[in-house]
Amino acid sequence: MDVLWKGLIGGIVTALIVLASKRGNVLPGILPLAPTFAIIALLAVGSKGDAAGFRQACLAGAKTIPAYLAFLGGCWLLVDKLDYRLAIAGGLAVWLVVALVIFLAPRFLGGG
Repeated sequence: MDVLWKGLIGGIVTALIVLASKRGNVLPGILPLAPTFAIIALLAVGSKGDAAGFRQACLAGAKTIPAYLAFLGGCWLLVDKLDYRLAIAGGLAVWLVVALVIFLAPRFLGGG
């Protein structure tokens, strides 16, 4: 049942984004910044009762902000050159590279 209500929250936010896109372009760009999926993740981690694990999940989420910005920047740069679907795919590729660097570089540099 836990997974069901979390899926429902994600579905509601998705529906709101689609509905908002019919009225303009700014609100659909802002809605993903609502911490919907972070709330779901933190509820799942927090239900374990481990404060240190909760803090670790918060930190991991914060580390992904540069990757999210790289994704949006990649999409923004590519949309004039490619179909918007390919621009999104390119943005995902940029996101993946940046996320891998963020999470793997400390291991290779001796810090993690």
